[in-house]
Amino acid sequence: MATQATHLALVTGTTSGIGEAIARLLLERGWRVVGLARRAASIRNPNYTHVSVDLGDAAALRAAFAASVAPLVQSAGLQRVALVNNAADVALYGQLADVDAAEMSRAYAVNSVAPVLLMGLVARHVAASTALRIVNVSTGAVRAAYPGLGTYAMTKAALRLAGMVMAEELQLGAAPGDRRDISILSYEPGLVDTPMQLTARSASPSRLPIVDDFNGFKANGDLVAPELPAGNVVSYIEADGHPSFSEGELSAIR
Repeated sequence: MATQATHLALVTGTTSGIGEAIARLLLERGWRVVGLARRAASIRNPNYTHVSVDLGDAAALRAAFAASVAPLVQSAGLQRVALVNNAADVALYGQLADVDAAEMSRAYAVNSVAPVLLMGLVARHVAASTALRIVNVSTGAVRAAYPGLGTYAMTKAALRLAGMVMAEELQLGAAPGDRRDISILSYEPGLVDTPMQLTARSASPSRLPIVDDFNGFKANGDLVAPELPAGNVVSYIEADGHPSFSEGELSAIR
């Protein structure tokens, strides 16, 4: 059974949406949870620690990890550690011909660089005997072209590939019997009722040509509650026997 002394999860973006739902479910199941986000979280639980940090600032993120997270992931007695890279910069809607270079860099910093940095930091600090589960929240936009979502899709596609590569690298050179219990999931949650959907519905057609599609998702009742994908993610990180890298989506898991 999970306890706060043996099971620790790091979750980015715990102030709303899927990240908050994941954190709350893990706490209900006995985990200790560390949330990383710029804004304050509404979660009030003795087993929840909030780290206020700008994920787009790599130096600040590294410093926050060293000060507040590293001592926890190195704690004696930990049996399982999970990292859920959920947070994303979704404000950069717009057609690629008009994209702002500085805003694009910001999106990559939050959506690609920060998760890769955290994967490396956690893998280096967690004891080799501790099971490690990493979930990178992705999007169906990495598999098709959606006008206005280009930058967001590119940042998530980069993270998807990074997960594949890191899964290989973490086991590089290890004999079969010496392989660490580490697995990485690239997870597509589908159409979820989150602030991202609200932002998309508020966009202008010139900035997001498929804005009518997002309005249709809401009007037609296609959006699911964040608790549903949260359940998928928690089931994955609590289970064993995963391949080093895998991909999943809501329709395939629920």
